[in-house]
Amino acid sequence: MHGKRAHSGWRAGLRAGVAVLCGALLPGCGAGYLLQAARGHTELMSSRVPLDDAIERHASLRAQLTQIRAARDFASRELGLPDNASYRSWADIGRPFVVWSVVAVPEFSVQPREWCFPVAGCVSYRGYFDERAARAFAARLAREGYDVSVGGVAAYSTLGRFADPIVSSMLRGTTEDAISTLFHELAHQVVYVPGDTAFNEAFAVTVEQAGLARWLERRDAAPDAGDAPDSTLLEARRAHLEVQQRFVAAVVRARADLAALYARPLAPAPMRIAKQQRLLRLGDELRALEAAAGRRAGFSRWIELGLNNAQLASVATYWQCVAGFERELAGVDGDLRRIFQRVRDLARRPEAERRTLLCAAGPR
Repeated sequence: MHGKRAHSGWRAGLRAGVAVLCGALLPGCGAGYLLQAARGHTELMSSRVPLDDAIERHASLRAQLTQIRAARDFASRELGLPDNASYRSWADIGRPFVVWSVVAVPEFSVQPREWCFPVAGCVSYRGYFDERAARAFAARLAREGYDVSVGGVAAYSTLGRFADPIVSSMLRGTTEDAISTLFHELAHQVVYVPGDTAFNEAFAVTVEQAGLARWLERRDAAPDAGDAPDSTLLEARRAHLEVQQRFVAAVVRARADLAALYARPLAPAPMRIAKQQRLLRLGDELRALEAAAGRRAGFSRWIELGLNNAQLASVATYWQCVAGFERELAGVDGDLRRIFQRVRDLARRPEAERRTLLCAAGPR
């Protein structure tokens, strides 16, 4: 399984993913982890009901689910995303997140630890259907000296191998957040390179952003009866993305500075002090950005969770290569079907070549 969509505020566009339904016991995939993954997946799949039935039964969710159903049709009809059984069912999971994702990075490194699984390949996160299990695993890694991050994940994907449902946790944010998540997950079914999380996530982020903009533009041009035009919503989304881009740039700069620091021949104590000073500066930058945005962007809460290498790695994984994909999309005049073929071609190239073509300078 490949769960997506991390929680809260500005993180509507940031995800900490989760792998894996292991097909066999492999190094790093012990029996206990395998059991919880298999049990959680089975329970989720068995809780599905057809989306049409959910719309009929849940009056309080009817408007949201109707919009999501229309967006699912739009995704295949207008965006060229897969037309299959994925996200045409509903699962009420009765908890705030479908999975919890753990990211771990050594104290003096910017490179996240990876876990390797069938299908998904090597990924820089590990996920649990039970929050307590995720936090216990994170605590164990912290005792081993890692910087760790635990994030709730609202959506779920098996990369099209099962008919994945829309889960109730996807509705924690706005309807537009849920729709952008839908586009993101379907993009993974178009192209997914095992072992290259940064490539996969940046591609899916690019598709979700382009897809949501087109969805809102379509609704603005031809709103349904009773719907207000979405031009204001579209402008708000653009403003949000601008703030988000500044956030990502600040995080990437801090991560590059930390990479340079960790390469210096310093003893642990002074390196630890210098690391903390750089993270404090990043916190100040983000609070200033939040204040300038004139609204609560969610940065303060993220800072309160504890800035560390794992937090920064999560951002870089999803965003550092997005600009490269956006250039590729602009190069084909925004034609998503053409960019899909271009990205398939890139996926066949060596990882180092892909990174040179797509990713900004700086640490992975």
